[in-house]
Amino acid sequence: MTKAELRKNYKQKRKELSLEIIEDLSLQIANRLLTLPVWDFSFYHLFLSIEEQKEINTDFILNILSGKDKNIVISKSDFSTGKMTHFLLTDNTIIKKNNYNIPEPVDGIEIPCQKIDVVFVPLLAFDIQGHRVGYGKGFYDRFLAECKPETIKIGLSFFEAETIIEDVFESDMALDYCVTPKQVYRF
Repeated sequence: MTKAELRKNYKQKRKELSLEIIEDLSLQIANRLLTLPVWDFSFYHLFLSIEEQKEINTDFILNILSGKDKNIVISKSDFSTGKMTHFLLTDNTIIKKNNYNIPEPVDGIEIPCQKIDVVFVPLLAFDIQGHRVGYGKGFYDRFLAECKPETIKIGLSFFEAETIIEDVFESDMALDYCVTPKQVYRF
């Protein structure tokens, strides 16, 4: 399937999930993340969930990172440039939803991409090669290209892998792992 077909299918699949199911699946994903060998780093980038898009509830992962005393980095998207700016999440961070209902920090301590060790990547679908389908704006591909080569990229998905995404581009950044409620994929 193409990215456009997968995007449409998986947005519909998500739409059919109840809030109860989303909470349950999100907790399963967070628990499965604990089995990965990725907890000895300092800077972890996490997306804040867009509830209206029925994304994975990342609050569980936020709690794990806080409990392990990690530096948590969150982003602010600039739709005019297609770039994201990354900020350290602190007790003083003020978070507001933008025009696309994305929760973002108002401002704060900026963190350069090169400092980030692990990135939890949002997605709609992924394939067994580690390619992903997002919302189609390329924010994460541009961001991940700026990170150091050894940055670990972990996709989070309610659903299992597709066999292949037909229209993968050279600029698409592949994942190192993808975690679903049922299993961990290593690429």
